[in-house]
Amino acid sequence: MTPTTTTGEGAATPAPTNTAAEQFARRRQSPVQRIQHLLHAHPAISPLLLLVVSFFVFTYLNPNFGTLRTQSLILQQVAVVGSLAIGQTLIILTAGIDLSCGAIAILAMLYSAKLSADSGLSGPAAILVGIAVGTAAGAVNGLLVTRLKLPPFIVTLGTLSIFTAMALLYSSGQSIQAPEMPDVMTWTGKIVNLGGFRVTTGVVMVVLLYLAVGFALKQTTWGRHVYAVGNDAEASRLVGISVNRVLFSVYALAGTIYGITAWILIGRAGAASPNAAADANLESITAVVIGGTSLFGGRGALLGTLLGALIVGYFRTGLSLAGVDDQWRVLTIGVLVIVAVSIDQWIRKVRA
Repeated sequence: MTPTTTTGEGAATPAPTNTAAEQFARRRQSPVQRIQHLLHAHPAISPLLLLVVSFFVFTYLNPNFGTLRTQSLILQQVAVVGSLAIGQTLIILTAGIDLSCGAIAILAMLYSAKLSADSGLSGPAAILVGIAVGTAAGAVNGLLVTRLKLPPFIVTLGTLSIFTAMALLYSSGQSIQAPEMPDVMTWTGKIVNLGGFRVTTGVVMVVLLYLAVGFALKQTTWGRHVYAVGNDAEASRLVGISVNRVLFSVYALAGTIYGITAWILIGRAGAASPNAAADANLESITAVVIGGTSLFGGRGALLGTLLGALIVGYFRTGLSLAGVDDQWRVLTIGVLVIVAVSIDQWIRKVRA
């Protein structure tokens, strides 16, 4: 018998057959398939569960891990990587990757710091110059990807070396210390008390960046286009989306975020050094992947990226407090990345 529903006037009308079919399909799903569908719909669930489990395990191994002081330190430690991971998420959502993000941040940092220290440029103007340098570097990556149609991996691998060399040549390999710069340059390292947490203004800035970019991804046409291009660039082109424009905007915006990260990095380190954040390129990718964003594009969220950055911080600090050797901490992060990609591959096989 065909299911029926009753309208406000009492007339019987056939119920939508697609709803009945969906309910029947859900009843036939195994528990594993249901989990697979759930993770596909909500990529942040996996990193959230891992973060919660990590917190309790590391607190059990060393009660000091669960203290507000330790949690505050972890937030400060992951601020730079977490900020870079915002731009990295945008690029990976379009099925690209950015190996040069850390190098761009260092280049922007050294330009702003050296101009303020040697040329007498005011602090706010120097910060804006750093952001402009980051935006320009990101735009170069975007142009190479969209105009020359080069693979993002190759483009950013090449610009990683170029931007690193530019930073070293410009700074002559020398660091600029905090006393040589205006106070506003190190303002992002100022301690702020939030309840029991002692975090820096840089951490607050990172949270605001996540909120702003997350809103743009979820609530704007541009954000929907980013996901569409990552899912299928050719199909997006056929429905009228300017794929090259979207890709260029993503790389340029990522560069802007890296420029802001440069300011956060100065406050975090208390200096501008060409050797700062040496592993930031790979760490940002690690945070994004562990956070559930698919390396194949089109699926993921900034909330997952934030959780992924925290997970990396949790494992490094937690294993250190547990007395685990540093080499094992590095190995653990590598295992986490491989497991995260494997789970992503499994989730992508979900059947509607």
